[in-house]
Amino acid sequence: MGTGMELTAADEEFRAEVREWLADNLRGEFTDAVGTGGPGREHEAIELRAAWERRLGAGGWIGLGWPVGKGGRGASLTRQVIFHEEYARAGAPGRLGYIGEQLLGPTLLAFGTPEQQDRFLPGILSGEVLWCQGYSEPGAGSDLAGVQTRAVRNGDYYAITGQKTWTSLAHVADWAFVLVRTDPGESRHRGLSYLLVPMRQAGIDIRPITQITGTSEFNEVFFDGAVTGVENLVGAEGDGWRVAMGTLAFERGVATLGQQIGFERELAAVTDAARTSGALADPALHARIVDAWIGLKVMRYTAIRTLSSSGDGTPGLEASISKLQWATWHRDLGELAVDVAGASALVTDGPPYELTDAQRLFLYTRADTIYGGSNEVQRTIIAERMLGLPR
Repeated sequence: MGTGMELTAADEEFRAEVREWLADNLRGEFTDAVGTGGPGREHEAIELRAAWERRLGAGGWIGLGWPVGKGGRGASLTRQVIFHEEYARAGAPGRLGYIGEQLLGPTLLAFGTPEQQDRFLPGILSGEVLWCQGYSEPGAGSDLAGVQTRAVRNGDYYAITGQKTWTSLAHVADWAFVLVRTDPGESRHRGLSYLLVPMRQAGIDIRPITQITGTSEFNEVFFDGAVTGVENLVGAEGDGWRVAMGTLAFERGVATLGQQIGFERELAAVTDAARTSGALADPALHARIVDAWIGLKVMRYTAIRTLSSSGDGTPGLEASISKLQWATWHRDLGELAVDVAGASALVTDGPPYELTDAQRLFLYTRADTIYGGSNEVQRTIIAERMLGLPR
């Protein structure tokens, strides 16, 4: 693959298989799941989407790129991209199992022991076990190296004390992977460890965070003596930073192509709104819509080239370029959406004061350049680690 994808006849047959399966299954009990969930809408249809995860697992659509020997299909990068694109085009629901499949699973395949893989991968593949990510803290959000949540080893278990914030789906998750400080004498990147922690236990308090959109898909998670076995340490004690950075690289991998299909739908809606209202005739707005279309194409070509050159579909430091690129683009699209709507973007229709799609897009995308590593952090990584510039 270069800037596009070279598809074989077998790949096209696979695309047809994906489309047919989605069409057959996104009906009946899952008709109402279409279009639900995803960024800014994670509060929607939780039970139905949890059932959908189990349907995906039963159909063998989770862990496509995982090795066959570990329960996956060993699918090529091309076929993984095809699946994510068709999934998004079908309007299939936002994945509750995304964190387990796309983040924790690949991390265990890369850094976990055979025993950890045998214990945790089957639950992810079946769609029956949901995961959340315990990284950010009130004083260590975009600066992840500042983590202060502590884990103290007592014999065969760790006791965890501290607070995590902005934890997506913590209220529905069965397990979390948590970055903790196991050596309080060390600072910054040193002395951190990566633990797998059961969420349904005494010593864990989950509190929803109400967002500016009025919904609560994120949470604060308080650990007060919560425990996990030493066998749930991924990598060596004190090696958590390396494992955590591996997880972040997986987060910015092949699934971003499916994310871009969602972006394409949002841009199409903004363009249609501009055409309907006549705003498209405004030269300045017209130019911004054209720029957004160009930016979306550039993102796609960049992502495919980066993933192709990585060999295993896991980007390295280039992931920072991708995050900086799409986060800025998406935030700008939110601003464009409300500018196209004009004065009507400032009001709602009345009780119950539901936000319009343009309003929701604008408000939610304000966070895109902050979560998952802020734009400032991404620029620092690019400058220091890729370009070799001084600190």
